[in-house]
Amino acid sequence: MGTENSGTVEISEPLLEEPSKIPESDSENIPDWKEQITIRGLVVSAVLGTLFCIITHKLNLTVGIIPSLNVAAGLLGFFFVKSWTGFMSQLGFSVKPFTKQENTVIQTCVVACYGLAFSGGFGSYLLAMDEKTYNLIGPDYPGNRAEDVKNPGLLWMMGFIFIVSFLGLFSLVPLRKVMVMGYKLTYPSGTATAMLINSFHTNTGAELARNQVGRLGKYLSISFCWSCFKWFFSGIGDACGFDNFPTLGLTLFKNTFYFDFSPTYVGCGLICPHIVNCSVLFGAIISWGILWPLISQRAGDWYPADLGSNDFKGLYGYKVFIAISLILGDGLYNLIKIVSISVTEIFRNSSMENNIPLVMEVIGGESSRLELEKKKRDEVFLKDRIPFWFAGSGYVALAAISTATMPIIFPPLKWYLVLCSYLIAPALAFCNSYGTGLTDWSLASTYGKIGLFIIASLVGSNGGVVAGLAACGVMMSIVSTAADLMQDFKTGYLTLSSAKSMFVSQLVGTAMGCIIAPLTFWMYWNAFDIGSPDSPYKAPYAVIYREMAILGIEGFSELPKHCLALCCGFFVAALAINLLKDVTPAKVSQFIPIPMAMAVPFYIGAYFAIDMFVGTVILFVWEKINKKDADDFAGAVASGLICGDGIWTIPSAILSIFRINPPICMYFGPSVRT
Repeated sequence: MGTENSGTVEISEPLLEEPSKIPESDSENIPDWKEQITIRGLVVSAVLGTLFCIITHKLNLTVGIIPSLNVAAGLLGFFFVKSWTGFMSQLGFSVKPFTKQENTVIQTCVVACYGLAFSGGFGSYLLAMDEKTYNLIGPDYPGNRAEDVKNPGLLWMMGFIFIVSFLGLFSLVPLRKVMVMGYKLTYPSGTATAMLINSFHTNTGAELARNQVGRLGKYLSISFCWSCFKWFFSGIGDACGFDNFPTLGLTLFKNTFYFDFSPTYVGCGLICPHIVNCSVLFGAIISWGILWPLISQRAGDWYPADLGSNDFKGLYGYKVFIAISLILGDGLYNLIKIVSISVTEIFRNSSMENNIPLVMEVIGGESSRLELEKKKRDEVFLKDRIPFWFAGSGYVALAAISTATMPIIFPPLKWYLVLCSYLIAPALAFCNSYGTGLTDWSLASTYGKIGLFIIASLVGSNGGVVAGLAACGVMMSIVSTAADLMQDFKTGYLTLSSAKSMFVSQLVGTAMGCIIAPLTFWMYWNAFDIGSPDSPYKAPYAVIYREMAILGIEGFSELPKHCLALCCGFFVAALAINLLKDVTPAKVSQFIPIPMAMAVPFYIGAYFAIDMFVGTVILFVWEKINKKDADDFAGAVASGLICGDGIWTIPSAILSIFRINPPICMYFGPSVRT
């Protein structure tokens, strides 16, 4: 968890140095901001953005856990452009050198593009409006009205993403100097990505990068071929093949405890920290191993025994609402914590401004060299300014357009509610960006849920569900893109990239995402049975978000017996676990599970937890055998596994569209004595 040591914040010279004061020996040829954005870079960004959108959609529609792909974006961007320049050079063409600034721009553009596949709500609040989610909850469920249905449509989804996704980029641009240079926020993911890109563009780093790309390509091929092989045995529907292999026995298989041979989830286990993977498994054991079997024995007492598997008045209601309780408890605690830390640090830094020591520059020595490097980064970062009037007028203009058009797309969401959202959004975006810089943990979904509950309750039963879900999208998009931009500013600061090129590449990447993210989702929507409990793409958060909107207007009166008490218990447990993590020593707190991660298998099942735990065991053993090798290549191996499985989704979707089914259905049953 990244933290800030405010005691080290000292300014010994003006933040903007004259170029003449930078020694010639310490300078390097830094391209102009326009030269950092190239046609080849944008082409590579579009290709990688498409690939990562496909991967993000798959994860979003299955388990809802999205690992950070920043490192993979930087690595693959380096690989593609280096391969292109090498190929063209061999043909005798003269090509421009590939710089770390161009590499950073590609990474920024890709992250902005695939980020919309998550914040765009294709697996959560947008999908929660559709008819299938409405039917899953049930027409007879109080507050679940047929009028509050809006099925996915390619054009209106593109329009919605366009009018809400750019505002976050303009909301915090004037604070980039304060956030990156004034408060010296770490932004751990952005810093790690910058270190990786810097290493690529040195002789030593180029060798490491070649080895990393080799590993990534090897495991990408293995993952792709394995996914293709699995397809032949998967039959029609979701009951056959390796995805339903009872590896731990048929009894545990009925309670979703089995290894389904998914390269994607094993790759997630390699990327995610050990505590996240163990928390997911712990949550699976508590829910599917203990809680659900016990509650199912109360059928006929706590809830009617003849209800369907997706009826919220039965066992399904316990699954969804207890998961929501854990998520809200964890999110609320971390929201309060981050806001408190942000306010405390802001006042602490403000109180220090009048007592900043003036330190004379010492010539020579390691400290002088580091100071010169810092001055150079400051100079480059501040050289290409983004005017305050441009950011302010851009935000106002986009907010005005969005305020006018949002009620057209979602009639229950009145214009004055949209306007109020945009008035408070910059403050929440600052809190989220500041918290992300301190902890590397973005709470965009939590801010979205706050907007959902508030707007749903204000609108009431006459359209409150759709209005709340749309308001969730507005808030979530703004705070998410603002945090992503500030993290990319940190990456650009450390790689000597222009802030203006970072901002422009974010704009371009966001524009790409507004087209690519809906198109790739539309591929899934037409090729697969999205949202069905019997589909591999169950879209678990769609039901959860619609239920939260209904709760905002209806209350808890229709829940099954003792469900509310259990929800309150797990909500308090989430708060207590987080508090325990914060008050215990680090050597103890590192073993305390994360409630947010525990909640995911409560609704989805235990199978993906087994896969992720296999990934974390592989990484643990690898670190014990050769820690340096694991540190250097685990990310590349994980990215290869995820990307290969994600790439197979494209031909799989095409086969599904043309109604070409797998030729074999491999299934398992108990032995029968004859």
